[in-house]
Amino acid sequence: MRSSLTMVGTLWAFLSLVTAVTSSTSYFLPYWLFGSQLGKPVSFSTFRRCNYPVRGEGHSLIMVEECGRYASFNAIPSLAWQMCTVVTGAGCALLLLVALAAVLGCCMEELISRMMGRCMGAAQFVGGLLISSGCALYPLGWNSPEIMQTCGNVSNQFQLGTCQLGWAYYCAGGGAAAAMLICTWLSCFAGRNPKPVILVESIMRNTNSYAMELDHCLKP
Repeated sequence: MRSSLTMVGTLWAFLSLVTAVTSSTSYFLPYWLFGSQLGKPVSFSTFRRCNYPVRGEGHSLIMVEECGRYASFNAIPSLAWQMCTVVTGAGCALLLLVALAAVLGCCMEELISRMMGRCMGAAQFVGGLLISSGCALYPLGWNSPEIMQTCGNVSNQFQLGTCQLGWAYYCAGGGAAAAMLICTWLSCFAGRNPKPVILVESIMRNTNSYAMELDHCLKP
């Protein structure tokens, strides 16, 4: 089965899949921020959290050691994190769509042309830019009461206090940077140029058909 991608295009498809999966997986994992509360480790992403306090008997706080998402979109601790959830999710979806089309291009002939590859690279740049914007918005939510309780009540915007950034945050940003810089550049050389032979054959068929019709009309 002939591919519609060049050798560089095959590398581009592989890297597109890796960056899309890396960014999307990091988006869903609640390991963007690490801290502690009531002596228990706590971690956050934009819309998920691991370990949270609840009221026990006698109105005392106890920690529930499990991971889950917030009950609703409005329950996300800050407006910045709500915006981060939407922007980063859109970027991940865009990267996944491009990666899927790139992988299909490895198996289907004439699916991705040179111009189509460049357009897909532009879409990857936009997707990476959206994820990068989400990573830039994330520190704006560190002044919310919920985060301050986890970070020693000394955190603020762009100030973590006793908390620290998690590996998932770096993976999301790294995947976005790779999509914007490497994948976008490789996409310029990913697709094959249209075959000129096909165009010539089409012109010849049309010419021969016209000549036969003209000859038929001129016969007495």
